[in-house]
Amino acid sequence: MSDEPKDQQKKIIIDEDWKARVEAERDSSPRQRPTTGKSAQPAAGPLLPPTLTVLASSLYLQGMIALGLLPNPMTDEPEVQLDQARYTIDTLEMLQQKTEGNRTPEESKEFEQVLHELRMAYLAVQQETTSEK
Repeated sequence: MSDEPKDQQKKIIIDEDWKARVEAERDSSPRQRPTTGKSAQPAAGPLLPPTLTVLASSLYLQGMIALGLLPNPMTDEPEVQLDQARYTIDTLEMLQQKTEGNRTPEESKEFEQVLHELRMAYLAVQQETTSEK
């Protein structure tokens, strides 16, 4: 303890309702979100359940964006990023290998299809970019 008399010691005051006040203040003020110049779009519907097929499809879309075959959602312009596309293909291949024996036939077919399409698109874009140089 301290050598000071009790009446001169610092008292700690605990404000029990601080959390409720902070929450009420937060709820009453409009939420500030960073904007990118576009208004936020409400969700088109409920999210799909997380499945291996949904994950593969998501990576497929990322690969198509990296190949410039779909517009980049940030810029609305197609941008070719071959390194990113190769990384996405490698990630899908790794997932395919790591889930071997644990996939349904439909999931296996999905992996084969998206990998084939991305590989063929990668080769086409790669040839196109090297012939332009």
